[in-house]
Amino acid sequence: MQKTDKTPLWVFLALSSIETRKGALLLIWSSIVFTLYCVPWPLYFDGNGWVAKLFLIDDWEWFAMMLPMTFWYWLSMRWVDKNGGWRLAGA
Repeated sequence: MQKTDKTPLWVFLALSSIETRKGALLLIWSSIVFTLYCVPWPLYFDGNGWVAKLFLIDDWEWFAMMLPMTFWYWLSMRWVDKNGGWRLAGA
């Protein structure tokens, strides 16, 4: 992402180390996957021991943090899309 004078601070903080739209999409999709991992699945599959071993999170704190962060990344990517701040491939 190329920072300009009109780039808001919240967009710059979200995507400061991301240079391309592909990188931003990778960040957003990995955030979505981790957000889904953060759902306390052992609470819903009480009898399955493998679920408790695979999904170590047993409360909603991480999910509550990851959901707004993922939304923030998505909003930041949309702002850059609308304002032409992505670097061109090979540039």
